[in-house]
Amino acid sequence: MNDYQKEQAESLRIIRQYLSPSKQREKENLLTMASEYFSFRKQVDSFLVHYFGHVCQLKCYQNRLSACCGKEGIVTFFADMVINALVSSEDDLDRIESVISNDMDRAFKCIYLGEQGCIWKIKPIICEMFLCDTAMKEVFEKDPSAKAKWNEFKIQEKRFRWPDQPVLFDQLEEIFLDAGYCSSLMYLNNSPGLLRIKQRAGLL
Repeated sequence: MNDYQKEQAESLRIIRQYLSPSKQREKENLLTMASEYFSFRKQVDSFLVHYFGHVCQLKCYQNRLSACCGKEGIVTFFADMVINALVSSEDDLDRIESVISNDMDRAFKCIYLGEQGCIWKIKPIICEMFLCDTAMKEVFEKDPSAKAKWNEFKIQEKRFRWPDQPVLFDQLEEIFLDAGYCSSLMYLNNSPGLLRIKQRAGLL
């Protein structure tokens, strides 16, 4: 495995250990904590299906046009992996673990892209909130109200992961840190830039 795969695999191992079947209470607590985020993701998903379902097709991936699907181009926050694990079965996570450790040639695609698209139940937030210029132009020029709604979603997104205030992504990292786990994907606690934002906001 390359370095990207190794850090993905290690983070998944940590999360699966913390959320093992014997720790149902911990899982239920995290599900409750993330309930607002799940609601947000459902709203965004419905919006994308309605406005972009006819625009964003597999052709982008098949023709290698999609900037968001390039090899190792997907930034996964530790909280992204936690959220996905919370709604995934053990078989789902086994599949992801297998894909991560597979050394097959992925010259032009994200390791999480399968034949039917992303193999995550709830894909990383950066993937969910990515729309290419061509797609946005086609949809938003026809319906300015859709653009306004999308801008609202972009603002809401920051309330979950941008640490200029207490945010879910930081809280999830802290729970695992307090339990003795550490991951290179815990950007809100190890990225100098994000730590400066937290410091300026008086959160450190």
